Amino acid sequence: MQFDLKQFLRTGRVPYSAALECDLSGYDWPGYEPVGPITGEFFAALDRDGKAQLQLALKAEVTAPCARCLAPAFYSCSIERGWSVGPADLESDELELPISEKGMLDIDELAFQELVLELPTVLLCSPDCQGLCPVCGQPKAAGCSCCPAGPQEPAANQGLAILKELLSEDSH
Repeated sequence: MQFDLKQFLRTGRVPYSAALECDLSGYDWPGYEPVGPITGEFFAALDRDGKAQLQLALKAEVTAPCARCLAPAFYSCSIERGWSVGPADLESDELELPISEKGMLDIDELAFQELVLELPTVLLCSPDCQGLCPVCGQPKAAGCSCCPAGPQEPAANQGLAILKELLSEDSH
C-alpha cells in the first residue's frame, strides 16, 4: 500500500485512516515466516505546525524453528509506532521512513521494517524447552534412549582425552 505523504502535507485538511491487511510473505524475513496476513491500521493527520502525525498499529504472528529443538515456534505481537514528518523532512537523508523520491510512503515496507525490529532474536517453542540430545539428536522432551532422566553434565569431548593423558604423564 502506498500513501502520498507529499500530497497529504500540501492538502491534508482531513485526517486519513486506513485498515491494513498486508501480505508480507514475499519479503525476506530473517529466519521467520508470517502466519497469515499482517493486520492493523494506518492513520495520518496534520498538526498546527503543518507536520503530518503518522500512526501505525499492527498485529502479527510469525513462526520459526525453535532455537533449541527445531520444533515449530510461534510469536504474536502487537505494535504501535508514531512519526512526525514535515515538508522539510521529505528532503532530508536522515528520515528513517521508506519514502520514494516522489514522496510516496510504502506502508507495507514500513510494516515489515517495524515487525522485523520487534521480533526476538531467539524464538523458543516453550520457555522450558530442553533442546536436542547432543548424542542422538532427538528432542529431549520426547525422551531419547541414550540420555538418563533429569539434568546432567554434558559429556566430555573425547577428542581431548589424549590431552588429559599427556598432562597426567607430565605431572609424574
